[in-house]
Amino acid sequence: MTDATTGAVTAGTGAYEMVVGLEVHVQLKTVTKAFCSCSTEYGAPPNTNVCPVCLALPGALPVLNAHAVELATRAALALGCTVHPVSVFARKHYFYPDLPKGYQISQFDRPLATGGSLATDEHAVRITRVHLEEDAGKSIHDRYPAATAIDLNRAGVPLIEIVSEPDIRSAAAAGQYLRALKRVMEYTGVSDVNMEEGSLRVDANVSARLRGTEALGTKTEVKNLNSFSNVERALAAEFARQTAVLSAGGRIEQQTMLWDAAHGSVRPARSKEGSHDYRYFPEPDLRPLVVTSAWVDAVRGSLAELPAARAARYASQYGLGAGDIAALIDKPRVADYFEAVAAGHGDAKAAANWVLGEVLAALNATHMDVRAFGIQPAALAGLLGLVRDGTISHAAAKTVFAEMAHSGEPAAVVAQRLGVTQVGDDDALNRWIDEVMAENPAEASRYLAGERKLQGPLVGRIMKKSQGRADPKRVNQLLAVRTGA
Repeated sequence: MTDATTGAVTAGTGAYEMVVGLEVHVQLKTVTKAFCSCSTEYGAPPNTNVCPVCLALPGALPVLNAHAVELATRAALALGCTVHPVSVFARKHYFYPDLPKGYQISQFDRPLATGGSLATDEHAVRITRVHLEEDAGKSIHDRYPAATAIDLNRAGVPLIEIVSEPDIRSAAAAGQYLRALKRVMEYTGVSDVNMEEGSLRVDANVSARLRGTEALGTKTEVKNLNSFSNVERALAAEFARQTAVLSAGGRIEQQTMLWDAAHGSVRPARSKEGSHDYRYFPEPDLRPLVVTSAWVDAVRGSLAELPAARAARYASQYGLGAGDIAALIDKPRVADYFEAVAAGHGDAKAAANWVLGEVLAALNATHMDVRAFGIQPAALAGLLGLVRDGTISHAAAKTVFAEMAHSGEPAAVVAQRLGVTQVGDDDALNRWIDEVMAENPAEASRYLAGERKLQGPLVGRIMKKSQGRADPKRVNQLLAVRTGA
């Protein structure tokens, strides 16, 4: 049997397993850039958030953004990494129109942090390193007319690169890892991780090897991945391409591949560089970055509760199922909203059902952040209290909820105005029961004779006659009394 690099003519595609390592670039949530005071604002007119440092004008010198260091350290600690007391910036040389200096300030052999891990649904993925670097500018390619424009607003924006070990074995597992990583970055406040704005970008290294072997195959790097679903699709496509080549006895070339989402395919862009191609050397204009253990401990102490810890607490404190927990903790602000509703109402399961149902549906329909939602947690807790107390029905509560979102009024006021307050008065309920039985004499006679299966349809007609205001629990009790039960 030959190794996975040369392939075996007799091996089918099922004989290979996927090996994936991910490089994730996360834009740090700072007001200014990594090495100058230019704004990091997204969407500004092209080439307006620039200065001599961004433009690499002669004599311009970088000055490190302290807040970027703090955010990078926060991310590293949340991933369980060791933050090193001394790290060194380096120049990474390559030549591209959107890199005016001809090099990128990054970190190489002495990064900020190493050796963490991140748990996913399947297993823990080891984190090789977390290091600081600056972003490049943006090339904008026009087809008609054929031209390329350069916008340097993004040049110098602070990033961290989070590099995983090749521990991922499927496209789905890669998606799980990325979603878990995104949650950690949101919970720590490190980044807004908005892929549409380029705040989180992924490069995927993928190779194929014969199952049961330990040696890694030749890897390719897939770029141009702008969503987690595209990461999964691209990995599946590239793995299929590699296994086809290997099964035919071919050899995989180390290349950078571009993902074409429209056609669901990958294509070669260039031969893949190695670290020696970048001619790294220490950045002479920046001193080594030194952080004290006391400062690192202070940053660690400032970390909010992380997703895994919150999930464990929801299971023990609220007794929620795994599916509800996963959905609630996906967005930290939604999780905060749920906890406030649960505290105000006292029934965590009911709070979870409404947050995951009506609240998320309303937010998704309006593309609204939960902080701007018209129904604050205390107001929703009040609505759920009316349902629990029998003041309004569950069906009526949904109508009240929709009106509350528009008017901002308390649930009790809306329920009263809409006339959906539930009636529990026996005299009123008995009048509705009498009317329904008079309108349906055959069913009423059979029910009173002991055909109990007709109770449900009768209750439904009574609820319809009362326009949903009758207390269904009390209606059932009064009907049962009439049969002598």
